[in-house]
Amino acid sequence: MRHTPMNRDPNCEVLIVGGAAMGSAAAYFLASAPGFHGRVRVLEQDMSYQHCATTLSVASIRHQFSTPENIRMSMFGSAFVAEIGTRLAVDDQPPDVGWHEAGYLFLATAAGLPVLQANHATQRAEGAQVKLLDPAALRARFPWLRVDDLAGGSWGERGEGWLDAYSLMSALRRKAQSLAVVWQPARVVALQREGRRITGVRLDDGSLIECGTVINTAGCGAAALAQTAGIALPVQARKRCVFHVRSPARTPGCGLVIDPSGVYFRPEGDGWLCGVAPPEDQDPPAEDFEVTHALFDELIWPVLAARVDGFEAMRVQRAWAGHYDVNLLDDNMILGAHPDIDNLLFANGFSGHGLQHAPAVGRALSELVLHGGYRSLDLSRLGWQRVLQQQPLRELNVV
Repeated sequence: MRHTPMNRDPNCEVLIVGGAAMGSAAAYFLASAPGFHGRVRVLEQDMSYQHCATTLSVASIRHQFSTPENIRMSMFGSAFVAEIGTRLAVDDQPPDVGWHEAGYLFLATAAGLPVLQANHATQRAEGAQVKLLDPAALRARFPWLRVDDLAGGSWGERGEGWLDAYSLMSALRRKAQSLAVVWQPARVVALQREGRRITGVRLDDGSLIECGTVINTAGCGAAALAQTAGIALPVQARKRCVFHVRSPARTPGCGLVIDPSGVYFRPEGDGWLCGVAPPEDQDPPAEDFEVTHALFDELIWPVLAARVDGFEAMRVQRAWAGHYDVNLLDDNMILGAHPDIDNLLFANGFSGHGLQHAPAVGRALSELVLHGGYRSLDLSRLGWQRVLQQQPLRELNVV
């Protein structure tokens, strides 16, 4: 789907609401685009980023999705990170985001093997370097892994791993600021709409900022912001808890492992990070940042104690909770303009995939502003049409 370019006025201001990884990426790609001559201002309500999804995430990149667009975006994300020293250097100082390429390992029982194999075929068709392993191969490669109940696994051999989320966000922001993007501490409470256009944003102090284009990268606040313009965005905040554990176990060669139960773990310092999404009937909209310790006691520990030699003796060292903006329709993001408004772009509902997709989405948003359509990856299937027609494009590999 193509749109009319949004920003013909070279003096027009683009306002980005939300300055974490997604907003920072959009600002960087816009400011660095050769054809862009306008101004970019990022409005961020919490410059400490204490509670944003970016800084509280497990900060990983994987190519193992079921949706082709997600695979393509993650492949661009890992390539971007690999070149980050050149792309985001400021004053000849390259950033260090602590990229650790270590792979993902999705495990499957006999019941889940057909889905694993179908996803694998999609990933291979997109060029992802992934390999299917049978139980014997799993045991040979990961001798600490208990495989008696498994039918196979899918291992990412290249381009998957984890990094320091705050460092990536800061590098994008610093580079954008070096290109004259302005960060303004501000809480946006409403969009001012006149017909098919947003004419400005209202701040909590009552002031109004006029604009040419608005980009909604407000994370868990995106739905409330959209509602002020009469748009129902099917995105809600969900709480996800992460536990840092230690154990006498040894897991050489360990990447980020996803058990068939949904429990995941990966190395971190002298221990491991682990977590799991709560059961659907115990996953209400997030209202606090209190850690749900019962998740570890009742769901995570029993699974990991049975899966890894020595994990039965693991102990929690610390834990935290973060909020993810989840798309209730299909766990895929909603990207682009709503058909009722010409100059408001959305990038919301990432369902935990936002950090790894930020470079690709930032580039896509800049293309929509400059050209009215995608010039790199075609992400039109992730637009509003499927939402309005209630036709889910469901992502099966949600961690």
